[in-house]
Amino acid sequence: MKVNAEARQRLSALLRSHEDEIVKRWSELAARSLRGRLTEAELNRQVRDVYAALLGMLDGAGDGELTGVQGGESRASLAELSTDWARQGFTPTETANLVFTVKEVVLGLEGTSDGDGVSKDFLVLSLLVDEMGLFTFETFTKAREAIIADQTEQLLELSTPVVKLWNGVVAVPLVGTLDSARAQVVMEKLLQTLVDTGSGFAIVDITGVPAVDTQVAQHILKTVVAARLMGAECIISGIRPQIAQTVVALGIEFGDIVTKATLADALQHALRASGVDLVKRKAV
Repeated sequence: MKVNAEARQRLSALLRSHEDEIVKRWSELAARSLRGRLTEAELNRQVRDVYAALLGMLDGAGDGELTGVQGGESRASLAELSTDWARQGFTPTETANLVFTVKEVVLGLEGTSDGDGVSKDFLVLSLLVDEMGLFTFETFTKAREAIIADQTEQLLELSTPVVKLWNGVVAVPLVGTLDSARAQVVMEKLLQTLVDTGSGFAIVDITGVPAVDTQVAQHILKTVVAARLMGAECIISGIRPQIAQTVVALGIEFGDIVTKATLADALQHALRASGVDLVKRKAV
């Protein structure tokens, strides 16, 4: 929104002449909805940052537009506030209300109303604050989406560990549904572990996978093929009776890939294939 220079000058003069009063009242109103989740000093700092962003729009060489070239500093300040509050767990409404509250504060000042009601300058200020609030809301949403995406990626990595069972033998115990995104994480972690450990055997355990359909089977096979390209022999374990029936019914072929009923059987096969002799001793 473009604002003429005279209106911006009047608004800037009004805000600056009541700065301490505005900041104090603004902080008090904002504190009510936050219920002590920010210290008084921290909230006061946040309010002053938004106050400075508003003054930056009024004092800039542009037309008071937040999206204009002159609004870069104000946008940066609001974006930092939105990102900070998103990380702290505040809601988008709480974040936007911190900006909108200034209208209530300014409306209570002397000289903001004329004989016919609210002055035109206040209406201009209201539109500017609305623009700031919408920008804050949008930036908060983007920041929250980025945080959720990072957390999802971290959870995927935690839910797909690659463990070393023996010298030269690693295993990937899969638990839950295996979709494309998770299959990619599994493949990357397995290949990296094969490189780091120099293992010649990789066990893909699907005991914790509730069901195997064509898509899941394709993801497993791609992981096995990728590991084979790294020179590792792959074994699939955890083939329960119901999964075996489903695989047969779907006509899924595992080819020459070794399959075992349990992880223990798969480990035993890998050890024997690597030349380790297993001797069962009698209990003393």
